Amino acid sequence: MAAASPVLELDARLPGRHDALKILGLDIFRAAQIQPFLAGGEISDRLDFLRADRIFVSGAAAEWLGLKKGDALSIQVGLRVISLRVAGTLGDGRRQRFAVVDLGAAQAIFARPGVLNRIDLRLRPGADPQRLAGRLGSELPPGTLVERPEGDAERTGALSRAYRVNLNVLALVALFTGGLLVFSAQALAVVRRRSQLALLRALGMTRRALVAMLLAESAVVGAVGALGGIALGHATAAIVLRRFGAELGAGYFRGLEPTLVLDMPALALFFSAGVLAAVLGSLAPALEAARARAASALKSGDEERVLERLRPAWPGLAVLLVGAVLTQVGPVRGLPFFGYAAIALLLIGTVILMPGIAVLCFRVVPLLGPLPARIGLAQLRGAPGQTGVSLAAIVAAVSLMVSMAIMVTSFRRSLDEWLERVLPADLYLRTGAGSDTAFLSPAEQRVIAALPGVVRVEFLRSQRLFVAPDKPPITLLARAVEAEGRVPPLLGAAYVRKPGDPPAAWVSEIASNVYGWQPGAVIELPIGGRQGRFTVAGVWRDYARQQGAVLIERYEYVRTTGDANANDAALWLAPGADQASLSREIEGRVAGGANLEIAGPGEIRSLSLKIFDRTFAVTYALEAVAVIIGLLGLSSGFGALALARRREFGMLRHLGMTRRQIGAMLAAQGLLVSAIGLGVGLALGWLISLVLIHVVNRQSFHWGMDLHLPWQLLAEFVAVMLALATLTAVASGRQAMSGDVVGAVKEDW
Repeated sequence: MAAASPVLELDARLPGRHDALKILGLDIFRAAQIQPFLAGGEISDRLDFLRADRIFVSGAAAEWLGLKKGDALSIQVGLRVISLRVAGTLGDGRRQRFAVVDLGAAQAIFARPGVLNRIDLRLRPGADPQRLAGRLGSELPPGTLVERPEGDAERTGALSRAYRVNLNVLALVALFTGGLLVFSAQALAVVRRRSQLALLRALGMTRRALVAMLLAESAVVGAVGALGGIALGHATAAIVLRRFGAELGAGYFRGLEPTLVLDMPALALFFSAGVLAAVLGSLAPALEAARARAASALKSGDEERVLERLRPAWPGLAVLLVGAVLTQVGPVRGLPFFGYAAIALLLIGTVILMPGIAVLCFRVVPLLGPLPARIGLAQLRGAPGQTGVSLAAIVAAVSLMVSMAIMVTSFRRSLDEWLERVLPADLYLRTGAGSDTAFLSPAEQRVIAALPGVVRVEFLRSQRLFVAPDKPPITLLARAVEAEGRVPPLLGAAYVRKPGDPPAAWVSEIASNVYGWQPGAVIELPIGGRQGRFTVAGVWRDYARQQGAVLIERYEYVRTTGDANANDAALWLAPGADQASLSREIEGRVAGGANLEIAGPGEIRSLSLKIFDRTFAVTYALEAVAVIIGLLGLSSGFGALALARRREFGMLRHLGMTRRQIGAMLAAQGLLVSAIGLGVGLALGWLISLVLIHVVNRQSFHWGMDLHLPWQLLAEFVAVMLALATLTAVASGRQAMSGDVVGAVKEDW
């Protein structure tokens, strides 16, 4: 051992702020040997490190709190508020928000005499870290981890890994939908130019040169789009970080001050992905155009023959079957890679089937209604291939939007129903979320319990426990359970303890999935410096603690630890008691009562749902991007089809159809085509939502939820999409008919 630095690390509550501030109590002489950053920053008198009323803050914390040297920083201890003077700022390149006080002062201020919860070690050159960790582990109390610094970083990264992976997958969804848009647009464009490309072949252009020309066109389009996307993404990232910070509402990255970084290798990868998506989207149409016989392609009406190759159903069915099989495969390193692959295959299989589905639907629909509608349906029956290709992007976008809408709605309603069950009291008190320094002492608990109008009160104590070194800490909850009839709503049957079984513990669904704890199992929890044995009495659903939780009887906790403090209180009021009056009574009678967070169950539900909506704000945004891309795909498809049919429109005009009748025909076609796309998209979206709910979310976050369909939202979405699709078809047709009719007909001669 070269150096050992004892640390008391606490998350301190700051009055008036939601986020806690990490405070490190350090022996400055020992800490400086391990943490060189303590020697940097704006520090004039280093003896301030030894003064009990001084505190040093990191640059990120000073910026966050608006502090400078000489200012006072208020910190809540219990329900009291103490003030420490800022003696300077610390240099720290990691941009983390924290503060440093003397170790002895921290132990005295926060009522932790003689307590440490971390020791930083620096080994001598040549020392074996693994051997030393083994020796230390056998001598330290249960629940103490001996690990390298990167272990904490990996565990912290694991907390947000599933969230980050899901965001990346949602971004890939937008890219995938854009790739389908490129494919449909390029395929229809090549089909529309089929006679021109055949003329080039007849004039001597080789197949290789033709493919190279078409791919070069796509590469240029992809490069322009990728550069624009990178610029737009950079600007959007700057706005999001400035507005929401790094945590994006989910709470994973609190305490970090984000800085916008341009990662050139990543940007090069994104640029390449954009170009590659465009080139791959054009590859199949380009190869087909090069293989086509020039004599046949020069003739009018050859376009539909090209797309007949896309109608066989067996490739799409095979892809769907493989996707269904992958939904039964477990996670890889805690991530649902096979679940994501299943979603991708379900999308790809359905897209492959779209030309066949379009043909079947056009045949089933009867030739009824006004003459323009019947002519439009007859045209779709005669040339369904181009329409089937144009539906690819809209089906992908609609299905992904519907699946995300169903998943988010199911999660939100499940959360709302869960809040109704777990908030039975009339009033709730909280000393501060995520804080180690705020608490209710036994004396303050007695004052609250004796307040007039309070017929029953239940206190809760919570703390973090490390159960396994490779997993994030879980939350231990201690409150009265069986004596008060407050067993949480269980998933499945409860275990009836037998004589001689250890005390009961109720584990959350997440903890059960992560650690494999099932009713009847005996588990060990590090409480009070020793391993406590408990019997799992049941599994309950908990959406409040994302790393898992264990609930035990409070008297067992107090007996084991001697800690009689509490973090939260639930109050049941007498009939006729006024919540507002009682809140004022608490603030008046309890010393420091103004620092309590007091709310009714309705307020807590409203705040929880607001936090939920903010957490999923990025999901909503990426979902909207996919829908916009789908609308662009629909518009592009109708536009390409309308341009390809200029000669047909000219001939219909010569045969006596008016512009209005042609517009009505296009409106009917747009309504029918979009209805098919929406119908398939809704069905596929429902299937994907089942994979998201029962595979991806369970394997990523271990959350369970009930399926809820947002009928009103889906109905509104379908109505808007049908209207937009119909208008788009009519507008595209008007644009195509704006030219000379005679010239359009001559193109067919």
